[in-house]
Amino acid sequence: MTELARKFDKDPELEGGVVASSVYFGGRRIADIPIEEAGLWAAKEGHVVWIGLLEPARELLLRVQRQFNLHDLAIEDAEHPHQRPKIEQYGDALFIVARTAQLVQGRVNFGETHMFVGKGYIVSVRHGVSTSYAAVRQHWESCPSALAKGEDFILYAILDFIVDNYMPVLEQIEEEVDLIEDGVLARPMTSKDIERLYMLRRDLLRLRNAAGPLVEVCRRLTSADLPQLRPAMHPLFRDVTDHIRTVLEKVDNLREVLAFAFEASLLVGQSQETAIAKKLASWAAILAVPTALAGIYGMNFAEMPELHFDYGYPTVLVAIATICSILYWRFRKNGWL
Repeated sequence: MTELARKFDKDPELEGGVVASSVYFGGRRIADIPIEEAGLWAAKEGHVVWIGLLEPARELLLRVQRQFNLHDLAIEDAEHPHQRPKIEQYGDALFIVARTAQLVQGRVNFGETHMFVGKGYIVSVRHGVSTSYAAVRQHWESCPSALAKGEDFILYAILDFIVDNYMPVLEQIEEEVDLIEDGVLARPMTSKDIERLYMLRRDLLRLRNAAGPLVEVCRRLTSADLPQLRPAMHPLFRDVTDHIRTVLEKVDNLREVLAFAFEASLLVGQSQETAIAKKLASWAAILAVPTALAGIYGMNFAEMPELHFDYGYPTVLVAIATICSILYWRFRKNGWL
């Protein structure tokens, strides 16, 4: 098990890779069972087996496969993460992949949850960073009437929990985006600021790619061609779809704000550079006057106008001061100085 997975997992493990293995009847947990008994309990009318696995070894997945007759391709996908969010139907079982997200040291880290759903059972397999589903169990175990709806309701509860956990990530990013937006007009961005802005935009894009396909997953879950799901559950999955769309809209808004912030920073930087260039040009024009006059009268010619004029030196100084003052006033009036 990876260190990140351990960090976000709060459940005591019953055995290596198994976080929980329980059977429910009438919405109430009646026993914690070994994997080898899961198939027998799931076959009993009105009973639901809920198994939670955390980065299981292949041997454990094969034990679960034997209990519920799971498809080899689904087991292979569950063993190797980095799957795109999707839903597949293998016989009487559904295989669903969803991406989870957590903010770790300022970067969005992604994990995966693979779910097998069939008559009387649901198996969740977690990889990478993900908040433990113990909170989901505890919450719905306190509402037996809801949990009694069966394995399709548990599937809804897990998907809803995954989507809801996108929001804290977005809220933390939004706080940082607000700080960037507030400071963008105060000063142009440094290379470090631009690098952070780029990282945020890339993380938001990855989050969008993780959440976006779940819209299609939920659409399939509300279709009539999946007999594993009762029509009464369709409104709940449509509600999850609404939450996903809210996440996608928020991601798009934050990416747009970051794009505007970068453009505004460039404009501020260009404006400051233009202002500096105007000041330098203004002072250069002012200093050109005494430089030109001093250069002319510094030439070593015997015959020059006003060369022997008694008041020539103060006249030139007055002329320099007058011309420079006029130039300074004009530049100041035009906002260049």
